[in-house]
Amino acid sequence: MPFALHLLASAVFAMGTSEFMLAGLVPDIATDLDVPIGTAGLLTSAFAVGMVVGAPAMAALARRWAPRTTLIGCVVVFALCHVVGAVTPMFAALFGTRMVAAVAAAGFLAVALSTAAELAPPDRKGRALAILLSGTTIATVAGVPAGALLGTALGWRATFWAIALLCVPAALGIALGVPGRSADAAAGDFSIRFELAQLRMPRLLFAMLLGALVNGATFAVFTFLAPIVTDIAGLGDWWISAALVLFGIGSFVGVTAAGRLSDRYPGPIIAVGGPALMLGWVALALLAAHPAALLGLVFVQGALAFAVGSTLITRVLYAAAGAPAMGGSYATAALNIGAAAGPAIAAATIAAGELMPVWLAAASTGLAVVVALPLLRVLAPRDLENAR
Repeated sequence: MPFALHLLASAVFAMGTSEFMLAGLVPDIATDLDVPIGTAGLLTSAFAVGMVVGAPAMAALARRWAPRTTLIGCVVVFALCHVVGAVTPMFAALFGTRMVAAVAAAGFLAVALSTAAELAPPDRKGRALAILLSGTTIATVAGVPAGALLGTALGWRATFWAIALLCVPAALGIALGVPGRSADAAAGDFSIRFELAQLRMPRLLFAMLLGALVNGATFAVFTFLAPIVTDIAGLGDWWISAALVLFGIGSFVGVTAAGRLSDRYPGPIIAVGGPALMLGWVALALLAAHPAALLGLVFVQGALAFAVGSTLITRVLYAAAGAPAMGGSYATAALNIGAAAGPAIAAATIAAGELMPVWLAAASTGLAVVVALPLLRVLAPRDLENAR
């Protein structure tokens, strides 16, 4: 696979670290900026909303720009937002920077997904997606714990400076390693109206819906894993980081395995992995009070969730082949609609018990399985040429 994909993944690592590490910094931000902790928690929602809105908006705005220019521009804006966030004394300004940073991150991921699909051989889009998403999974394994430790040692502002610094080598690497192409070559011969019309295709909408359901389930549990570890399993606070790292390692294993298999065997991954993922959420809900079972299932579910979820997002890229500039934004939107809606719905139900997000994940995944299995040939036809 082209080395440029790994350079893109390094930027995804920085952005994923920024997105996920905020959960551990909210109490310190609330104290430092003198706002209620619930208000500080809105920073997470601001990022999620910015990601959902930013992907199609940035892809449409930049479709006639050279991809390398767009990618570098998004990384630079993302870095500058973190610099402003690191020095501002006002919560409103910090909130604004999170929104803008999310739009930049969404634009970057949308263009990066389209670029990766074009850099990779026609039948290896899944492998290219796995390399990009490895940046996110490594962020959960290494970036988030490192950010939490840095925030504890030097304060939350230090983590914002660290993210800004991580963007510098990523931008330089993209400038030097991503092939330059003309704006016309990036957009092809398709009009924006034609690319948006691809959203009428049942196969594309089907893949986006299933991707949102599965990823929504994943992020619902990931967001509220901490109280399950401490209140249900009765483990100490430091086990929260251990559980998150286990989930991250599992997700890296899952996305890597799916990257090698999802192009040739998407049907079996969905048909076998989907029900296994649903049953795994049920098992986690039933066995969460047993620490060993909980930690083992956290690893397994991380692997299954990212294997199935990334395979579904890959199907979005195949189905959106007629939208070379906008296709990446459709995949990004499917991923982040789930990332925003899953935790939001889980937050509304968690008052009924710490395990409600897990049951919600089981129900969401079960719905995806019930919808997917009868129409599997539509979602993952054996002939890849038909899928494209």
